[in-house]
Amino acid sequence: MVDFSNYLAREKLKDGTEVTVRAIRPEDGPGILEAFRDLDAESIYRRFFSPKKELSDAELKQLTDVDCKRVTALVVTARQDGVEILLGGGRLATEGGDDPQSAELAFLTAGAQRGRGIASLLLRHLTRLGREAGLSRLEADVLGENQAMLNVFRRSGLPLAQHREGSVLHVTLTLGDPSISTRRAGLRTSP
Repeated sequence: MVDFSNYLAREKLKDGTEVTVRAIRPEDGPGILEAFRDLDAESIYRRFFSPKKELSDAELKQLTDVDCKRVTALVVTARQDGVEILLGGGRLATEGGDDPQSAELAFLTAGAQRGRGIASLLLRHLTRLGREAGLSRLEADVLGENQAMLNVFRRSGLPLAQHREGSVLHVTLTLGDPSISTRRAGLRTSP
């Protein structure tokens, strides 16, 4: 993967809220813990495929202190009463190797922020970054009942393939021609 540790873009959510899409930082730990605590049991199960009451210190470190050679991790933040709050995050993770062709895709949106287009926004940015890193596909495992996430993938405009493994759908998004990524997604980035 290419090092996108300084990535920053200004965007608006579908409700007009101004947000920042940026690379995750170790100091985002408290915001991630707060977002996790805001999730209901069903949302946690859909993201982690098992019940979980808390993120361990090791899990939090893994989420925030990323190896930029194999992981691209972004967060969406907004300012509220002068304080930056974390609305959600997403990541691409490759298995390594010199020339990876695919990356695992994962998202987490704070409970009160669901339905605002955060996962779709993150997917657009991660798609662009994946293309810039030379990836040809993004893959995700999604519980079949998680229609909200499946709809994000379906509405992405990317060719989608899926196959069922029990209650889990393995989704593959084909990235295609990188020259159309920014134009089709309508992305704007700030220096």
